[in-house]
Amino acid sequence: VQLQASGGGLVQAGGSLRLSCVASGRTFSNSAMAWFRQAPGKEREFVAAISGGVISTSYEDSVKGRFTISRDKSKNTVHLQMNSLKPEDTAVYLCAARISASLASVATRFVYWGQGTQVTVSS
Repeated sequence: VQLQASGGGLVQAGGSLRLSCVASGRTFSNSAMAWFRQAPGKEREFVAAISGGVISTSYEDSVKGRFTISRDKSKNTVHLQMNSLKPEDTAVYLCAARISASLASVATRFVYWGQGTQVTVSS
């Protein structure tokens, strides 16, 4: 099983990026998936999650209204649209998947992890 994240880059404050995570090796259409981020010297932080089955989503408070998580089950892919980016959003963004369809925001609930993609927001 592999999760391949892409779409990171350098952007000015106020700009947008769209991250993608493609899963291979098994289908995750009925599994919850999520994005976490980790900045240098800081702990891994939950960003957003999307459930399997009937779709529902959850977000960390600081990204609500700016970030949108979505998924394309036919392509085994999850996206994170990030708008109005701020310098404090700078981090490595990692996608993750769990076996269960239920939403979760704790990293230990996720079994599969991608390698991450760097997002840098300049002021």
